[in-house]
Parts: sequence; C-alpha cells; structure tokens
Amino acid sequence: MPLTSFIFGGRYRNIGRFRHIVSVFLGHGFGHLITQMGLKRLIPFRKRLAERYPAPLPETEFAHVRLRRAFEELGPTFIKLGQVLSGRPDLVTGTFAEEFKKLRDKVPPFDFEHAKRIVEFELNAPLETLFKEFDPRPIAAASIAQVHEAVLHDGTLVVVKVRRPGIEKDLNQDISILMFIAQLLEKHVPESRIFNPTAIVEEFSRTIKRELDFIIEADNAARFAENFKGSEYLYIPAVYTNLTSRKVLTLERITGISISDVMKLESAGFDRGTLAKNGAQAFFKQVLEDGFFHADPHSGNMFVMEDGKIGLVDFGIIGRLTEDNMEIIADTFLALVKKDFDGLVRSYISMGFVSDDVDIDRFKHDFKNDLVELIEPLYGKTISQISLSDYIDRVTKLAMKHRLKFPSDLILMNKALLTVEGLGRELDPDFDFIEVAKPYASKLVRNKYSPRRYTHKMKRDMLEFTDFVSGLPRQFRIILRKVIKDDIHVKMELQGLDRFIRDFDRSSNRISFSLVMAAIIVGSSIIIHSGKGRMLFGYPFLGLFGFLLAAFLGLWLVWGIIRSGRL
Repeated sequence: MPLTSFIFGGRYRNIGRFRHIVSVFLGHGFGHLITQMGLKRLIPFRKRLAERYPAPLPETEFAHVRLRRAFEELGPTFIKLGQVLSGRPDLVTGTFAEEFKKLRDKVPPFDFEHAKRIVEFELNAPLETLFKEFDPRPIAAASIAQVHEAVLHDGTLVVVKVRRPGIEKDLNQDISILMFIAQLLEKHVPESRIFNPTAIVEEFSRTIKRELDFIIEADNAARFAENFKGSEYLYIPAVYTNLTSRKVLTLERITGISISDVMKLESAGFDRGTLAKNGAQAFFKQVLEDGFFHADPHSGNMFVMEDGKIGLVDFGIIGRLTEDNMEIIADTFLALVKKDFDGLVRSYISMGFVSDDVDIDRFKHDFKNDLVELIEPLYGKTISQISLSDYIDRVTKLAMKHRLKFPSDLILMNKALLTVEGLGRELDPDFDFIEVAKPYASKLVRNKYSPRRYTHKMKRDMLEFTDFVSGLPRQFRIILRKVIKDDIHVKMELQGLDRFIRDFDRSSNRISFSLVMAAIIVGSSIIIHSGKGRMLFGYPFLGLFGFLLAAFLGLWLVWGIIRSGRL
C-alpha cells in the first residue's frame, strides 16, 4: 500500500508533515486526487466525513487558484516550488504559471542571535572579529535566507546573506514527500502524466539545492565579474571569499535606484533610453556570447548606480547554454530571418525536442502550418509593434500543443528575456529590443558557420563515433552472455493493474470478513440450541455474545462499504 511503502521506506519521521500536507490539499478541494492516490487513511475520520459533504467552494476559485492558496498555506518549500513553476508554463500550462506569479515569500525574519551563531560557526570567529559593524536588523528576509548590512574593519560596506536555520532539513523533508506524491500521481492519476510530476519535483530539487549552497552563488558572482570586467554599463559586486561559506555569503554593498523606479531615475537625470539599451546589451552578452546568464533579472536585483552603471545582485538562479543550445538559437535566428519554416522544424527534430512516440511526418506537417500561422503576420511590422512577451507566450503554447521537450535552461532564458524586455519597455516604450540583439546574434551565426567551428564539430562527432564503435564488441558480449545464460528479461507494464489488484484485495478481505461473521453466527446458533453453559436471560451467555459480536462486525462492514461509496 502507498502509505506502508512510505513508512517502511525510511520516511516514517515525515508522517506528521505528510498528514498535514494531505489535509491542506483536502481543505482546498483536492479530495478526489487524494482518494485516487489511496491516501485517505492519512485523513482523520472527522475530516473524511466532512469531505463527503463538503461546503461549496466559491465559483471563482478554479483549480489553479486553489492550488496557489494551498501552496501559500504549506509554507516556504511550496511557495518556492510555485515561484519556480511560474516560469515554466511548458510544464504546468500558462494558466497555472500566471497564477503562481502571485506567490511571494511571506516569511518573517529569524532572530539575530540565530544569525550571529550561524555566522560565527561558519566563519570560525567572533562576529566582532569578522566585522566592524553588523546591523542586527535584516534588510530583507525570504524563505531561504535573510540579508544584513555590515561594515568591514577597513570601512568597506558589505551585505551578509545568512541561510535560515534548519531550512535544508525542512526542504529535504518536503521534497521527499513531494516526490512520493508525484510518483503516486503518475501511478494512479493517468491524466497527470502529461505534466510529468516527478520531473517537476526533480528539477525543483536541483534548483533549490543550488540556491542553498552560497559557495555556488559566490562562484557565479565571480564568473559574472570576470565576464564583465571593465564593462561600461554593468557592475558586479565583489565577493569576499574569506567571509563566505555554504551558509554565509558576503558581498560588496552597492547602492542605487531600482531600475523600475522611473520617476526617481528621471529626477536623478538618467536617460531612460540609454538605461534600457545598456540592460539589453548586458543580457544579450550573457546569453549570446558568454552562454552564462542571470536567470532572475527582475527590478529588485537591478539598481542604477551614481555613475549610470547597472548594478546586478543575487546570483542564486543561473542559466547555462551549451554549444548545442547556442546552435539552436543561431539556427532559429537564421530560419526566422529567411522565413525558412522547414529549417525551423528540422532544428526542433534534430535537437531531440520531439519525443519518440510522435509521428514525425505528421509533426512536420502540423507544426510547420502552426509556425506559418504564428510567425508570418509578424513580417512587415516594425519592432515596436511586436510584443515579444506575447510572441514567446504563443510559441510556448505551440510547443505544449505538440508536446515538445525544451531544455530547462532555454526555458529560463525565455523567462529572463521576457523580464528584461518588460523592464526595457517600461524605461522606454519605443525601445528597439531586437535591434540590440542583432550584433550578438549575427556573431553567433558567423561562428556557427566558421571553418574553426566546423572543424571542432567534426572532431567531436568523430570522437563520439569512435566511442560508439569501440563499445560495440563489449555490448555484443554482454548480450551474448545473457542469451547463453537464458538471462534476457522482458519488462511489461499493464496499465491499471495496480488499481485492479487493490480493489480485488479489498473485495477478498470483505468476503473473508463475511465468512468469519457467518461462522460466528452458525457457532452461536449451535451453542444456543444446545442450551448448555452459563445462562443469561434464559440463553447461553456465549451464544448471545457471539450474536452481538457478529452484529457489531456486520454493522462495521456495512459502514465501511457505505463510506467507500461502492455500495
């Protein structure tokens, strides 16, 4: 049974939290899913009875709204999950992604004494030795960490990011439960498989664990600083590695005006068009030149400094583009410019975006027609007339329709692209966003078709082919050995068999229960008919007790059948 496997799988310590999660989802109208997954036994009887006659939910509360409210009630892990999914409409559909954007960290700051203890333990020195000043009041608090302002002994202004105590344990516990629930969903709720719940939890786990390790964030910041060394338009704060660990991150404190505060920027005399251009240049250099980009460039992470440079902070969520990803971008750019829709379709197929169970010929025909319908109306329009966010949203919906599988980093890039475009248009409504991208994209296209690139690709392909050929004899030996030993196994999975076995097991238990009751009734009848033994009201006591026991068990069985809804 699902719960039994959870308990004996070593996760019994999480059962209280598991019960709470199930109860919250029940309270937000997801009782049908809980029943399908076989988790009703986790719910107290009183709540189970109430769930059979639930209070009507408001008509406006659709599934995406109720799920967002459930995430808010369940706390930091689920809020963070919703925030991650808000940028993945390809996984959860645009409706859910849009709703999850409303999720905000609503976590109070933890005590300064806890922060002090963590900093001193991690950096192995008293706080007074490490910093000249350390503000006990945090300037920001989120689900993973909070930030304090501090001053080094040489007078340098810094910010210190301190990880929330116990957060790693809580996250691991919730992720363990989430993975178990995702597996049950895929097993017992077939319609959920289109969203691939286990893949969602796995990606969330990878993302959140990277954010937990501040050494990774420090390395990311250092790499950005190297990539933008001497830049005239972007500034990356310095990392103090001697004051950094897995739970503590110390960065140079930068001050400025939030890039979205248009009124203050104008009052300070900054040119909004120049700022929009600089922000776009910084983004396209990251994506189309470095292959290493800030995946969360919202206004809270970007400040305009006194000298006009844009200061960038918070390097926990980073995207990377491989050479193959870069080629996809180059191919897509070329195909769009040339109106080569066949080339676009070939790019998607060659990069493995199309799953194996899709009819390729039909996909080519249908996908090309949809692309023509989507893109052709854009030709002839000026850049200012095209909404990039609307275009990407439509492309994402098209990808979902045809069940395309995009790498997570490309999705992160799309999300970051939309954010930067939104900020650019907010700064300058007439800003030509695509025009800034042209030099970087052109360079990418030239590199793709350069002799050096072809030579490198040929070498890589030859190495892969050599590895494949050299591995063939070993693979043949393994297969031959298995054939000789009669050790070839065929794995078959019958859909719905588990549910049939569970129902059959429940029915057989009821039959056995009924047989036991019948035996008690027959035995009691024989005892009463014999008229022997201790008497009560003129009848043998043991016979009367047997009838009462059979009556109680019979009522219990009938009540259980009624509760199951399968009378």
